[in-house]
Amino acid sequence: MSNDFYITSILPHAGIIIKICRAYTDSQEDFEDFYQESCLQIWKSRDAFQNKSKWSTWIYRITLNVCLTLAKRKAKKEYSLEKTPNLSEDNRAFQNEDLNLLYDAIKKLSEVDRAIILLHLEENPYKEIAAIIGTSANNIAVRINRIKKQLKILLDGKIN
Repeated sequence: MSNDFYITSILPHAGIIIKICRAYTDSQEDFEDFYQESCLQIWKSRDAFQNKSKWSTWIYRITLNVCLTLAKRKAKKEYSLEKTPNLSEDNRAFQNEDLNLLYDAIKKLSEVDRAIILLHLEENPYKEIAAIIGTSANNIAVRINRIKKQLKILLDGKIN
């Protein structure tokens, strides 16, 4: 991947990629793998971008698809109970306890609701979220209100 492409086309949107990858991972190692694979897929698909949407929307779609694919692959593997993520001091993305609780709650949502709330947290307008998800802006508004209520219940109960 060209360093220039990364700096000019990916890095300005790193926040989107980080949030999505964080919502689909439980460890720093997985997070880094998902992030790296997302950047690689964005680079590989750059020529397919047709300016029919914003570049940030394109990045969101690719990153979400990468994360869903990798999460499904990971879920298919059998893990023993002994193999829990090691959240040591050097795991920067996982150090903030409040943020960890929020991501734990977001992970309890359905895949579509997770995508919607992440887009909302990125302050995307309902119309753009609707275009990405494939529904109406009114439907997105209703779903976001329901998702917020669901997250509040999860966070008030400190997730379960």
